[in-house]
Amino acid sequence: MITAHTAEAVREAEEPLLAAGVPLMERASFALSTAIARELRAREQPVSGARVLLLVGGGNNGGDALHAGAYLARRGCAVRAALLAPEARVHPAGLSAARRAGVQVEQVAGEDGLVSLAASHPVWVDGLTGIGASGGLRSPLAEAVEALTDRAAELRRVGSPPLIVAVDVPSGIGVDDGSLPGPVLPADLTVTMGAVKAGLVLPPAAPLAGRIEVVDLGLELGEAEAMSLEEGDAAARWPVPGTADHKYTRGVLGVAAGSATYPGAAVLTVAGALATGPGMVRYLGAPSVSAAVLGAYPEVVAGSGRVQAWVLGPGVDPDDEIRLEELAEYRDAAAEAGVPVIFDAGGLSLLHEREVKAEGPTVITPHAGELAALLTARGNDVARAEVDAAPAAHARRAAQLTGAVVLLKGSATVIAAPDGPRYVQAEATGWLATAGAGDVLAGVLGTLATAAQSTAEAGHRRVTARELADVAALAVFVHGRAARRAAGLPPHALPAAAGGPAGHPLRAGDVAAALPAVIGELLG
Repeated sequence: MITAHTAEAVREAEEPLLAAGVPLMERASFALSTAIARELRAREQPVSGARVLLLVGGGNNGGDALHAGAYLARRGCAVRAALLAPEARVHPAGLSAARRAGVQVEQVAGEDGLVSLAASHPVWVDGLTGIGASGGLRSPLAEAVEALTDRAAELRRVGSPPLIVAVDVPSGIGVDDGSLPGPVLPADLTVTMGAVKAGLVLPPAAPLAGRIEVVDLGLELGEAEAMSLEEGDAAARWPVPGTADHKYTRGVLGVAAGSATYPGAAVLTVAGALATGPGMVRYLGAPSVSAAVLGAYPEVVAGSGRVQAWVLGPGVDPDDEIRLEELAEYRDAAAEAGVPVIFDAGGLSLLHEREVKAEGPTVITPHAGELAALLTARGNDVARAEVDAAPAAHARRAAQLTGAVVLLKGSATVIAAPDGPRYVQAEATGWLATAGAGDVLAGVLGTLATAAQSTAEAGHRRVTARELADVAALAVFVHGRAARRAAGLPPHALPAAAGGPAGHPLRAGDVAAALPAVIGELLG
């Protein structure tokens, strides 16, 4: 499990160690230098002789960069430090260590000189700002970062991109919320000290952190600000049927999806559900849509009956009052029975009224535009661009207003419970941004919700919001992995923009078809 924390939580955890005289900066900077050397070797570049440029601001991150530069210089690197803060504000011990090790130190005043220096150094170490910074970068750092970002893009286009290593966080990101209040120098590798900072995993900043390495400083930290499931977590959480199970103990999912205009949404929702392993799927909808579903999947049962979770709304027109009345009936029946409900697409409009809150275990699955519409309908005037700029904060706000777990879809998907954990999962590929992919995800989530409900029923209790948040994160994880497989990508690879494989286009149905093999690999 990746756990990410606020800057304040990290500073509080550091205080007793610093008071005890533990040399945290020495440990951090040595680990930073080791990570840089390891990255060079991984790229089949020699460490000795490597030309390294330290981008040094005031504060401790600049000190980490200078100490790491001293270690690298002793290993034979040609290290230069560009001071972008007055020398009086630069970490004195780090500056002294760098000079003793033979690091060339110079004050840089303008962007032209900085870009010229950067062009002659294939490795850049970003120690401009740290976790104490708030708001966007100010002049002259903002202009310097913009110039360096432009130069890095130019070098990438001609096939000689620099290796950019961020110290703790890429300079300029919202450390606690993942916001982008101004220019940011994107990193290939972020070496973060003591714990992952929340801004490294939360969108929209998360992709700018590159690969993340954590330097273990022995910090004692409390509850995380955000979490991400990894392979082992997903495998441990996946519901595997036993020999004594039958279709009802495995879970029955009710699906009310699709319309004459969007019959494919019902088919894709059912496809995602069946590929994930329910005991049974019941479909309720118009006869023409039901015929399409049964034609594709004859194992589906058309008609009412026992249900342990519902998926309501994929492919439903929010202006179709008759269909919405039917969905409201299913919602009310679910609330009375205490079973989970997943609201997607048109079903989200059932939560638009200000006074309406989830009456039972509920997950809503909006994209940014749908979340903006929901928040606006409930008296919070929000535009889609505002949700895109701060998705984690808006997901949490929606969870508090509705009482539901919010699964906010995006390149990095945020899951927020009203009073519990906040997950962020970024396994997917850009190829997943295609019609119907959300329908498949709704089906996956529905099946996992039935399994959670079956477990709860066995213990004579109700599914909790925290459990549903965990289930939602699991659904997003495996859905993203299936998208990667469908796009011809390995489970772990750099993004195409950072030199990784590009993959190929996919259809939503390809994602559903890839799910069983992905789940099998996960459990294997």
